[in-house]
Amino acid sequence: MKFVQIIGFETERLDEMQQLLQEAGQRNAGRAGGPTHRMLLKDRDKPHHYLALLEFDSYDEAMRNSDDPETSKLAEQLGALSIGERVYTNCDVLESGELK
Repeated sequence: MKFVQIIGFETERLDEMQQLLQEAGQRNAGRAGGPTHRMLLKDRDKPHHYLALLEFDSYDEAMRNSDDPETSKLAEQLGALSIGERVYTNCDVLESGELK
C-alpha cells in the first residue's frame, strides 16, 4: 500500500531549504527505497507556512528511508532552517488518481 508523509513547517529561509533538497535529490538519484513523488505546498493564508508531501511505495520503505543516516542529516539541516517544530502526519493512501 502506498504511503504519504506530510510535514508541516514554517521557515523564512525557503530558498536555502530548497537548495539542500535539490542537492540531496541529486545525491540520491536512482537510489531504491526513497520517495517516489514529492510535492511542496505554500499555505496561502499563513505566511512562511509550508507542507511537504512525500510519497513512498510503502510504509516499510518510508521507515527504511527514515533510518538512513543521510536522511537524518538532511532532517537536521532542514530543522535548523525551520521556525518552531515540524508537524508530521503519516497516511496510508486509500485512493489516488488524476482527475480530468
